[in-house]
Amino acid sequence: MRLFIRHSTHYDFTQPVAHGLQRLRLTPKSTHGQRVINWEMHLEGVHQQTQYEDHHHNSTVLVSVLPGTSAITITCSGTVETSDNSGIVGPHTGPMPLWTFLMQTELTRPGPTMCALAAGANFNAGTNTLDGLHNLATAVLENVRYESGRTDTDTPAEEALAAGHGVCQDHAHIFIGAARLLGIPARYVSGYLMMNDRIDQEAGHGWAEAHIDGLGWVGFDVSNGISPDPRYVRVASGRDYRDAAPVTGISYGPGESSLAVTLAVEQQLADQ
Repeated sequence: MRLFIRHSTHYDFTQPVAHGLQRLRLTPKSTHGQRVINWEMHLEGVHQQTQYEDHHHNSTVLVSVLPGTSAITITCSGTVETSDNSGIVGPHTGPMPLWTFLMQTELTRPGPTMCALAAGANFNAGTNTLDGLHNLATAVLENVRYESGRTDTDTPAEEALAAGHGVCQDHAHIFIGAARLLGIPARYVSGYLMMNDRIDQEAGHGWAEAHIDGLGWVGFDVSNGISPDPRYVRVASGRDYRDAAPVTGISYGPGESSLAVTLAVEQQLADQ
């Protein structure tokens, strides 16, 4: 499947910015199950300083805010060819050792509620790891209703599970934290998902991957109850959302800022 993506991030500042830096993880890479045909990034109000691969093997662009700017626009667009690998990404690569993904973070660290959820997952002598992880994903979705506006990017997994509501990011963090409790390396993935009923999306998507002996990394989209299929495009991964966030940074100035994001993902015919 060929997917065309156009993603725009726009910041408005009430007063000109004196200084700022942003780290952009917005460029997908060719990997198992996807091939990047073309990809462009257009910047307004910022200047590219450098481009590199970070410690999680993510393509990363570092930009500085132009002094005195009152608006920033970052627009990415391109075409990615995807295939159906049943969610299997394959062997672990990159500079970070696999044991890194057994370490909990501030966003995935379990409390009593997550410990109980992990203990209740059907991992026993008669259940293989893959089936057990699907059971865990189902349990997370059953206990955390998808509801936007109730959590944010700094909400810990334990808090979202205890509250019983959250979004894809929360689902992924709960799954990751519980999988690590069970001794299974797990990581967060940010990217894009083409919805079947629309082209314009509310935001990018997030899901989890767990490392299974004999298969390597396998994806679990807890929010939608499936493993990623050809409608998914991986962009960045890490121990939690903060490692894979599309845009992170700091800015200095006396004013306030507002953010607007537009995203379109649609299937493209091969001859387009």
